[in-house]
Amino acid sequence: MSFVELLARLGGMGRFQVTYVAALAIPLLMLASHNLLQNFTAGVPEHHCRPRPVANATAADVPLVVSIPWDGHRRPQRCRRYVEPQWHLLDANGSASAAANGTATAAATEPCHDGWMYLEGIFTDTIVTEWDLVCDSKKLRQVAQSIYMGGILLGSGLFGVLSDKFGRRALLTWCYLQMGAAGVGTAAAPSLLLYCLCRFLSGLAMAGVSLNSASLCMEWIPTEARAVVGTINGYCYTLGQFVLAAAAFGLPHWRQLQLVVSLPFFVFFFYSWLYVESARWQVTSGRADLALRGLRKVARVNGRKEEGDKLSEEITWTPSRPFLDPSNPSSDPWDPPQAPRLPLTSPRGPSAGRIPVDPVGSRWIPVDPDPGGSRQVLRALVRREPPMPGGAVAALVRTPGMRTVSCGVSFVWFSTSFAYYGLAMDLQGFGFNVYLSQVVFGAVDIPAKLLSVLVISCLGRRLAQGGSLAIAGLCILANIFVPSELSMLRMAFAVVGKGALAASFNCAYIFTGELFPTVIRQTGMGLGGTMARVGGMVAPLVRMAADVTPVLPLVIYGAAPIVSAVATCFLPETRNAPLPETVKDVERRAGNLEDDDVAVPLSSTKSKDGA
Repeated sequence: MSFVELLARLGGMGRFQVTYVAALAIPLLMLASHNLLQNFTAGVPEHHCRPRPVANATAADVPLVVSIPWDGHRRPQRCRRYVEPQWHLLDANGSASAAANGTATAAATEPCHDGWMYLEGIFTDTIVTEWDLVCDSKKLRQVAQSIYMGGILLGSGLFGVLSDKFGRRALLTWCYLQMGAAGVGTAAAPSLLLYCLCRFLSGLAMAGVSLNSASLCMEWIPTEARAVVGTINGYCYTLGQFVLAAAAFGLPHWRQLQLVVSLPFFVFFFYSWLYVESARWQVTSGRADLALRGLRKVARVNGRKEEGDKLSEEITWTPSRPFLDPSNPSSDPWDPPQAPRLPLTSPRGPSAGRIPVDPVGSRWIPVDPDPGGSRQVLRALVRREPPMPGGAVAALVRTPGMRTVSCGVSFVWFSTSFAYYGLAMDLQGFGFNVYLSQVVFGAVDIPAKLLSVLVISCLGRRLAQGGSLAIAGLCILANIFVPSELSMLRMAFAVVGKGALAASFNCAYIFTGELFPTVIRQTGMGLGGTMARVGGMVAPLVRMAADVTPVLPLVIYGAAPIVSAVATCFLPETRNAPLPETVKDVERRAGNLEDDDVAVPLSSTKSKDGA
């Protein structure tokens, strides 16, 4: 019997699984708020230099046109001011156009030594207005976002390895607490330096929440429900974008907004103590006793207490092969060579429950006292793999099958995140209301993820992953040929591309969890998360390529998903396949090992004679 079959006997997608998925999905609502938060907390309002003081006049008495030069769009320049007031621009003899745009003079200008004035508009109180992150300091705004992404980058690798070592639940509980504390610290930060430090810690925790939530869902639900559950989690992220837009609209002050999206994580921290650790991880890490306790709890919640009571920790007895050979400890307990068929009886007294294996009866082997043989053998379902040389990270690339999986997953996660943040973090660049843009960008995820789950379930993971990446790349490249005057059409292509990338994310969480074996699943998820954060960090830098040619960023953003769509073709299909438990299972799936070479029984634990 496989682990999937065991879960089915304990209730399948029962009350426990439904409650568990819901409890894990609610925090995902707030992850979108943190990932896209700087669209609002770091929004850039219209601004210009503070005019130089004029003797015997207040600032209100001095027209702006005599203090600030205007740009070609008849707006005050943001980063320069006149050294001396240009009163002649108001003279009766001055040309109307000169007074309108302030360009009819070659008067000397200077930087904004006295600070800036921010105009009332969509953004009134952001980190930009508080710490003057404009003009020469405008790069610090992107640096703050990159530092947050750097925290996610480090957390993806760090928490992936730690979770495989210390467990999913413990790390997830810690990450909830860190997310809440770091978020509150960000809201109270008195300086940009402390703000960036707290955002870095938030990024670390965000990676841990994302990875461990995905793995716990993957390892507690039956195979046929993975796609639906993965999509539910994706929709929670989508709804989080609506929550962010609504919260940002109602809370224009950035500190209040930061606080509101951070406090819920303290609630998640408290109820996470009720989570049940992954039984798959507990068994593979040598904690079968704890796994047994957890599985029995699952059975009890699902109304299958009798099935839970039949579980046992060790291989003790089987009707067709009731004996282990003590002289050959390495023999297969499910098919011991030439095992004698003795009567299924045992002596009374101290030797009860044991069967003699030599004529004298001086040696005894424990057997299951249940004569019906109905106890399910836990350690036969998921066996520990010997320690891997070099550790879990080295196992990602040591064998051919693992190299193929690791490279393909790296391509998928990098390009998806790279193109996604290239679009999603530039809402002001589309020229529409930023709140409306956020709602539209979130709304497109609903049909996109619904379509993706249909393709995932009916046609397979590989087609869904590669197809969504290809569509996203083509939509981004299409904007190269759309004139800037057709802003609605450009927005439409961007929205469709963003929806395709959301579908790609939805598929990647499911596909990646099914590609890596249990013993290093978190490490593999960490690899994917790491590559995604590298893509998220690189995406803002690519926009600087517009200084070379305006279309170059679009070429790069569009080419990356298409290349990754091609790389997806080399990954194995996992639809309706059991989760691999060890690296050998991955190699067998890739055709690099024969079935007899695999140490982990995935579909059956019966003896070779079929008994």
